[in-house]
Amino acid sequence: MKSMLVIGLGKFGHHLCKKLIELDNEIMIVDEVEEKLDDLLPLVTAAKIGDCTNPEVLESIGVANFDICFVCIGSNFQSSLEITSLLAEKGAKYVVSKANRDIQAKFLLRNGANEVIYPDRDLAEKEAVRLSANHVFDYIELNKEYSIYEIPPLKEWIGKSILEVNFRAKYQVNILAIKEGKNTEFSLNPEYKFKENQHLMVVGKKVDIDKILKQL
Repeated sequence: MKSMLVIGLGKFGHHLCKKLIELDNEIMIVDEVEEKLDDLLPLVTAAKIGDCTNPEVLESIGVANFDICFVCIGSNFQSSLEITSLLAEKGAKYVVSKANRDIQAKFLLRNGANEVIYPDRDLAEKEAVRLSANHVFDYIELNKEYSIYEIPPLKEWIGKSILEVNFRAKYQVNILAIKEGKNTEFSLNPEYKFKENQHLMVVGKKVDIDKILKQL
């Protein structure tokens, strides 16, 4: 369990809070608009109405006591930058700020953010990859070179074992797990045989996985 401060309760801030609460973290929320806090009040540890560009507001919160401080303001970059800088100045241990563009990220990182996230861009890129390729059920980018894909097996693999397909050597890709219905198998024996209606979780270089995708 961690103690976290979430500043800005727009759509992203709301979704973030609900997931953090689900994961048993202690959450304090802050926003200028009282109505944005209402539905979360029964779920969070503490809440405050206030403008966090005001140093006195942050001082009253005691930002140094939180493990992570999130700045989830997307519509007003100047406020996001000011709050990020003030959090660092007031002794915040770790600051995660939301950005919409690379230039914003550069300024945030230079002015106190330990990490910058791009929720809108990341979701758009993920959906673009998933919907542009044939038979990609899910996609997670690990970095610019490596990704995890959820794909069906090739027809030529059906009935053959991982060893018979010579999967790793032939495709330079690793199988993390195989999903069949509601079951997911992680500990895969080389003699495991591929079946129809399965989903394979594979990880590797995008260029290598693309070669498999072109055959689907």
